Amino acid sequence: MSTTTQTEIIQPDMEPTLRLTLSSCPSTLPPGFLAKYTPLSRQQAGHLRHIHNLATQRPGIWGVMGTQDPGQEWVDAYRYQLATMAYAAGAAHYHRLPAMRSLFKTLLKDLIEKMLKRDVWGYWFLTSHSGIAVDPDLKELRKPWADPIVRENIMYSGHLLLMVSLYTMLFNDEAYDEEEALKFVWDPVFWGMGREVFSYSRLSLQETVLSEMERHGWLGACCEPNTIFVVCNQFPIIAFRYNDIHDKANNAEKVILKYNEAWGAKGSYHHDGMMVDWYTVRQDSIKASGGIGSTAWTATYMNAWNPEVAHQTFRTQTTGFLTRVETDRVNLNPAPIAHAIRKLVKEENADPHDPATIAAATAAVRQKFPSGSPKAPYPGPTFGYVTMWTSEVGDADTLDGLLNHADRYLGPTWKDGGLYYAANDENDIDTQGNWRMMEPFTGNAAIAYARLNVHDGQRKMWVEPWTPEQVDRAPFVRSLDLESGIDVLRGVWDEQRGAMILTVRSWDGAAKQVRPTFHNLPAGDYGVYHDGSLVDTGTIKRAGDVVEIDLEVTADELTVVLLANKYISSSRL
Repeated sequence: MSTTTQTEIIQPDMEPTLRLTLSSCPSTLPPGFLAKYTPLSRQQAGHLRHIHNLATQRPGIWGVMGTQDPGQEWVDAYRYQLATMAYAAGAAHYHRLPAMRSLFKTLLKDLIEKMLKRDVWGYWFLTSHSGIAVDPDLKELRKPWADPIVRENIMYSGHLLLMVSLYTMLFNDEAYDEEEALKFVWDPVFWGMGREVFSYSRLSLQETVLSEMERHGWLGACCEPNTIFVVCNQFPIIAFRYNDIHDKANNAEKVILKYNEAWGAKGSYHHDGMMVDWYTVRQDSIKASGGIGSTAWTATYMNAWNPEVAHQTFRTQTTGFLTRVETDRVNLNPAPIAHAIRKLVKEENADPHDPATIAAATAAVRQKFPSGSPKAPYPGPTFGYVTMWTSEVGDADTLDGLLNHADRYLGPTWKDGGLYYAANDENDIDTQGNWRMMEPFTGNAAIAYARLNVHDGQRKMWVEPWTPEQVDRAPFVRSLDLESGIDVLRGVWDEQRGAMILTVRSWDGAAKQVRPTFHNLPAGDYGVYHDGSLVDTGTIKRAGDVVEIDLEVTADELTVVLLANKYISSSRL
């Protein structure tokens, strides 16, 4: 059984005030009081704990984050996993658990710290040489450099910029504004002329990215040498917006204007409803997307600043790629089968969800590719991209269908209270056509993001990012993080009701003693409720008083409500 043992109101000088007995407090909360505060599901809490488990592994240990390409050059690399986990955590904090400031602050710090490890960015030294894969006209390799920020490499620097900008926006903490806050140490043991250190701050990192975009005529900054990927430039654009709010600047609006003008001169960053994959600088050529993955990944984040294109893309491009195979399950079809379905729909008005249509498309692909359709060197995280995309601009039924497919076919795995999906890169689909492929990006990060995000989640954070003033005055909970072994299912302050709601449980069932503190609550008399019953009362005399509550937490959910007395008898309950 979970119990509250003691409540204290602490003034700024940390001397406890007297607790009052408030006879006007009802002994129980009204029926249905908690109904409007949806708790995290078991899976959502499991994703957050898995992210915490990965973020707190000791340096050099990556566990199930191990990628397909040992050189960290593929799209499931550590940097993409860490960044997407940070975006998932940020979305969960903003949309679902806004009062749990210290929990998410610690989690994002851990992820950023991981992002700065040489294991994550050291690939750049080899990539900076360039090569004929990204520049077919290259005659000799370039002189390399190790600094992962100074030039090109937006596929790392853009994500890092958004991670630290998201941190700054959510917590109004300028920790990454220090001159050497972002430090990169290049010190291979048996190579080189000695240790090199490259240091940046949030603002110098942003200035470097802006300079790279300007250098390429505002089409974006290069990912690899000679290549500008549309998707990778979405992340710094969002970062500019968050930084504008914090710094009272206007970079995002100016960049978007120049970005649209530059791509307008090239035609557009989307063609026939699909997003452009990349632009090669020296060849002045555009590579259109053949599959759905790049389009899905791009539109997920472009929805922040360009919802019209992002939503239109989802409506026009899901046909053939997503099939409702059961009333509650949606399957993902590989690109060749999807395009064959789309052809049948266009030419014969076929039903894209009819098993006969899928069978005919599958037979046509097998006839065209008797030995199997051509594949990339490593499978891409298409299921992850599509699931994130659906969470942002799709509908709830389709998202639920994809998540149900993942839970039935893609190896959901629980470890130390965390949920992930085990890697399986044998085949895209099984003999019945069910999507089976799973890689670390999707299994560790993308499905977590899709579950923790909300519809138009990126868009809402773009339109209404938290201002420094909002963060400073918002009530929040401290001294309760994932390291304590506690999963938090609710953590929200309701201004209208004058209520702080916190729901917790231990992930492993063991009893845990914790002492969360509650900050920035308005002055007044409060009733403290434990699972709906009044257990204590107290008075917050002035701004700055801190409420501390001793809790014993077990596997049973415990909900603590601090309810301002002046609202108790009002209709707002």
